[in-house]
Amino acid sequence: MNASWGGVVQYLLSFALVVGLLLGLLWAIKRLQLAPAFSRREQRLRVVETLSLGARMKIALVRVDGREVLVGITPAQITPLGTWRAVETIAPAPVASHGPTPFPPEHDL
Repeated sequence: MNASWGGVVQYLLSFALVVGLLLGLLWAIKRLQLAPAFSRREQRLRVVETLSLGARMKIALVRVDGREVLVGITPAQITPLGTWRAVETIAPAPVASHGPTPFPPEHDL
């Protein structure tokens, strides 16, 4: 009976050691990913917006290094349609809560 308890204790200690090593490895990987030397740089290329024009055709606005490029995309090719300097997005003006007045009020002449 004493020999069987020794085997169970050895099994539990081995299991705890393996779990501890795995947790230590996960902690080390997480620390390395957060380190500045290994962190990912800011992306130079980003898709700002896409618009589907039909089956398997679309246009996309791509920002790269402070420039924006409008490209047409088909199954066979990607064609640049225009390029310009990137500008930051400006929020649209707020809409009046009472709604627009299409015509001025009528006055008796």
